Amino acid sequence: MAVDRADGRTPNQRRPVACTRGILHRAHGSASWAQGDTKVIAAVYGPKAGTRKNENPEKACIEVIWKPKTGQSGKPEREYEMVLKKTLQSICLLNVHPNTTTSIVIQLLPCAINAACAALVDAGIPLKHLAVAICCCMAEGGHILLDPSKIEEQKVKAFVYLVFPNSMVSVLPQGSLRLGGELMEHGIITSVTHGMMAVDDYFSCLKLGRAAAAELSDLLRSSLKLKAGNDPSKAG
Repeated sequence: MAVDRADGRTPNQRRPVACTRGILHRAHGSASWAQGDTKVIAAVYGPKAGTRKNENPEKACIEVIWKPKTGQSGKPEREYEMVLKKTLQSICLLNVHPNTTTSIVIQLLPCAINAACAALVDAGIPLKHLAVAICCCMAEGGHILLDPSKIEEQKVKAFVYLVFPNSMVSVLPQGSLRLGGELMEHGIITSVTHGMMAVDDYFSCLKLGRAAAAELSDLLRSSLKLKAGNDPSKAG
């Protein structure tokens, strides 16, 4: 059965994407990520000497500061900071700059992860690999929709944020399909679900999200190469 979306997209069609680096002059690195009518700016400051309390001084510390559009930060923002921090820690080479803190100021998931990744590259922070994020949701009629708009998000039964590495080879030792003895056929870095959905529906989201992430990964790499070619002072 055909599914009508307000913007005319098919269920498995993502919104147009644009990525721009080096947009903030006072930050050590910055990037904007636009996806449809959603736009987020990420700023990176650091690495700065010293780590936060309860952090390992033998490794670099990643600090995430989530800025809500209006009002004060609350529980949702603390959750976003935790998700983003864990995701970014997993792709950063924390042993390169021990006893330092890198701060990322940002808002909006999952665009925040894509923008933060581009901003970290713009700041010259060493990474294991890139990460790309996408959102899938289950509409009231039971249909799976890729990259829901703000209006669609308000009407869905459940949605999931998925973060994938830009390459399976980059996260698995020696190209193995196993990590820690477990089969890594999906290669997920982060998965955050809101609402309830059946297991089969989750795997449908996973399949749809992985295909979209591959396209986003190509777009992100192209954007980083383009900026690196224009500005040799910053490694991409």
